Amino acid sequence: MAARLTALPGIRAVALGGSRARGTHRPDSDWDLGLYYRGAPDVAALTALASEVQGSPAEVAVPGGWGPWVDGGAWLRVDGVPVDWILRDLDRVEAVWADCREGRFEVGVQPGHPLGFWSPAYPGEVALGRMIADPQKELTALQGEVRNYPEPLRTALTDAAWEAEFSVAAARKSAPGGDRLHVSLCLSRAFGILAQSLHAHHRTWCLNEKGAAAAAAALPDTPERYTERIDEALRGLDEEAVELAAELVRDVRSACGG
Repeated sequence: MAARLTALPGIRAVALGGSRARGTHRPDSDWDLGLYYRGAPDVAALTALASEVQGSPAEVAVPGGWGPWVDGGAWLRVDGVPVDWILRDLDRVEAVWADCREGRFEVGVQPGHPLGFWSPAYPGEVALGRMIADPQKELTALQGEVRNYPEPLRTALTDAAWEAEFSVAAARKSAPGGDRLHVSLCLSRAFGILAQSLHAHHRTWCLNEKGAAAAAAALPDTPERYTERIDEALRGLDEEAVELAAELVRDVRSACGG
C-alpha cells in the first residue's frame, strides 16, 4: 500500500506511526500511516486507491478537512483491519522543525485534541515513526535530524510549566463556587502542560494527550504517585483537589529544575 501511495502525485513518503511504530500497540490498535506530501496531493487519486484497497467506496478528507493541524486523510478498513491515512504537509513539518530548533512552538485549537495540538508533535512523529516508503529519502533525512532533541525547545517547553501554575490558580477561584466544569478544564490543562514539560526535560517527544500521563510517570525523577495524584484531583474537583494539583505542579517544576 505504501509503495502505491508514493507513486501518486504529491506523496513523497509514507511512515508508520502511533502505537504500532512505538511497539506499545494492542491487538486491536489501528494502523496509522502518515502520508507526507509536498504541494497539493491528488485527492481524487487518493480516493480511488482508498476505495480499491478497502473494497468499498471511501472518502478522503482534503488538506484542512480535519482541522488546521491534523490536516486530512481517511479512515479505512482493509481486510477488517482499521487503517488510518493521515496527511502531513512535509514543507510545514520542516518549517515547524526549524521553529523548534529555535525554541519556538505553537499550541493550536484542533478537533480531537482537547488540550490543543502542540506543534512539536510534527517532528516528534517523524522521530518516532518507522519509514515504510521513502523513495527520495527526504523523510529519512529529516528523521536523522529530529532524533536530536533541540536544547532551545527543551528549555521552552520546561519553562511552559508556569502556565500549569497559572491554570491551577484560576481553578482555585472557581472551586469554592462549585464550578466543576471550569475547575476540571483548568486542572486538565495544567496536567497536560506538566506532561509536555516532563517529556521535554528528558528530551523525549510527547505527541498528544493520549497516554501522556502514564508515559510521563515512567520518566526518571517524575514525582511519586504522579498519575494517582492526577486521578485524585480530577475526581475531587473541589478546593482540596486544587491544592493537591498545586502541590503536584510545584513538585514537577522542581523536578524539571524550575
